[in-house]
Amino acid sequence: MALPALTPSQRAEALEKAKAVRKERGDLMAQLKAGTLPLTDLLARQDTVVGKLRVRRVLESLPGIGAVRAGQLLADFGISESRRVQGLGANQRARLLAFFPPTG
Repeated sequence: MALPALTPSQRAEALEKAKAVRKERGDLMAQLKAGTLPLTDLLARQDTVVGKLRVRRVLESLPGIGAVRAGQLLADFGISESRRVQGLGANQRARLLAFFPPTG
């Protein structure tokens, strides 16, 4: 399937929108890493900014979780390596939230 031809102004607009989304995702991951944003709040968001994030990236952004531990957790929870947050099932989401309870 061929991509639609965009005018230069449409292309610039799309690039700016993509840049803003990447920045927002980066800010969310930084907040998660710093511990200022609980996982429950992140998973509660229903927008595409969070929905398009891979679960593995979210886990790796948690304090004390690296690439190896994130892979182990995905396997333990039965979550595919390529699963995105919007594609998590109710049981998978519940297991994640039970393993990472909100701190406060």
